[in-house]
Amino acid sequence: MRQEVLEYIQSKNELKQFLREQPYWYRKLAREPETLEQFEIASLHYFKRTIPHQVEKFSNGLQMASLMMGMLQTLKAN
Repeated sequence: MRQEVLEYIQSKNELKQFLREQPYWYRKLAREPETLEQFEIASLHYFKRTIPHQVEKFSNGLQMASLMMGMLQTLKAN
């Protein structure tokens, strides 16, 4: 693997962890270092750090809060 690619990955703990958990990418980056951007995108999807994942997480939090408020209102009514 190219030294600059390896140094870049070593500088970011999340990418380093992803590379350890998905060794396929080590071979792919060694053969095709220009796929580094695809590697980072795959890492974001793996760790669920994309914008759709964040929106889904926020939405789930709102649903949970709404459910709790409904339960509290039901308890107060009784």
